[in-house]
Amino acid sequence: MIVLNGVTKKYGKNKVLDDISFKVQGGEFVSLVGEAGAGKTTLIHALIGAIEIDKGEITVDDYKVDSLDYNKIQAYRKRIGIVFQDYKLLPKKTVFENVAFALEVAGYENDFIKERTVSVLKLAGLENLRNNFPRQLSGGEQQKTAIARALVHAPELLFADEPTGNLDHENTDSLARLFQKINEGGTTVILATHNRSVVDQLKKRVIRLEKGRIVSDKENSGYN
Repeated sequence: MIVLNGVTKKYGKNKVLDDISFKVQGGEFVSLVGEAGAGKTTLIHALIGAIEIDKGEITVDDYKVDSLDYNKIQAYRKRIGIVFQDYKLLPKKTVFENVAFALEVAGYENDFIKERTVSVLKLAGLENLRNNFPRQLSGGEQQKTAIARALVHAPELLFADEPTGNLDHENTDSLARLFQKINEGGTTVILATHNRSVVDQLKKRVIRLEKGRIVSDKENSGYN
């Protein structure tokens, strides 16, 4: 379970997050929506422990994210997956190698790495592109590779920050279906987006932010 209680973050005198409180149950799919500057990215960064908050508490299962030391934040991040708008793929590695690399650096054995990587590439619809390099992929294929890399260690929780920001309509719809499939597999998904078509397609819980505050929290909702 994710619990935020009174989370506030300032940059100078500007409150980017202003007294944010909500809960997310395990297995939920939540879309964080709002226009640019609403606080979505800052909230994702706070949830993954990438920034310090000024006030409040963030708890994810047994982790008090707002006060973790270096070793504990690394342990926490091994349990979560993170996808950003920019794909951050390694240009000299193939699709397979980019995904497998996340397990290699964690010290897993080769047989497990191969089996698990093949499995997530199939989930993402990338099995036929496993030997391609990033420069040979479309934007949608690159983002699916980034998602597969985030999933390869079987995280309980997946955070995605504007993952469709650089994609056309067709690739955006494909990515929405992939996130839905991931959630149906039991992974909790927190998706920050300003893309109306993605949210309307998903029809999941929607939390709307405006100027750093929650203005609505609706179940089975579209963007509006």
